[in-house]
Amino acid sequence: MTKLAQWLWGLALLGSTWAALTTGALGLELPLSCREVLWSLPAYLLVSAGCYALGTVGYRVATFHDCEDAARELRSQIQEARADLARRGMRF
Repeated sequence: MTKLAQWLWGLALLGSTWAALTTGALGLELPLSCREVLWSLPAYLLVSAGCYALGTVGYRVATFHDCEDAARELRSQIQEARADLARRGMRF
């Protein structure tokens, strides 16, 4: 199962549970305080997911590793390509 499918299943499960609780389809009589919190729960979850995503991106950017070996290899390949093109008559 792909990660997208897992997220969609989780959202479908949470969404259907939320809809059933807010519409009273389960026959549960929730206290008023619980129903007030329940209505704003999707907004809280959306803001929490956004904060988590922002924090994850910030952490990944802060701990990004440079690939010095790959950079050296790329520079040498560029120099080889320039030398080859120079032999064929191209000027830079």
